[in-house]
Amino acid sequence: MLDALATASEPLSVSALGEAIGVDQPRASRLVQQGVQRGLVQREADPEDARRTRIALTDEGRRIARGMRGERRQVLSKALESFTDEEKGELARLLGKLADNWG
Repeated sequence: MLDALATASEPLSVSALGEAIGVDQPRASRLVQQGVQRGLVQREADPEDARRTRIALTDEGRRIARGMRGERRQVLSKALESFTDEEKGELARLLGKLADNWG
C-alpha cells in the first residue's frame, strides 16, 4: 500500500488504492484504517468532490516507503550479480514484453 501511494502522482481514493494493490474495496479500507492508526497515511478531502476522501502518505509513511524501495533495490542487485550483461539485457527484454502484454 505504501509503495502504491509513493509511486502515485497524487493521493488515491480507497477504490483506486485497492485496484493498485489488487485487493477489494473493503480490504483496502481496512488497510487504510490500519495505516492511519500507525501514522503512515492520512485521509484528505478530494478537491474535486468534497464527499470523497483521498489517501496520502504522511512523512513517516514516505520515509518507510523510501526504505522499502531501497531494500528491494539492494536485494535485486544482489540477485542479478551472477547474470552476464547479455542475460540482464534478455531479462529486461522479456520483462518488457510481459509488461506490454499484461492485462
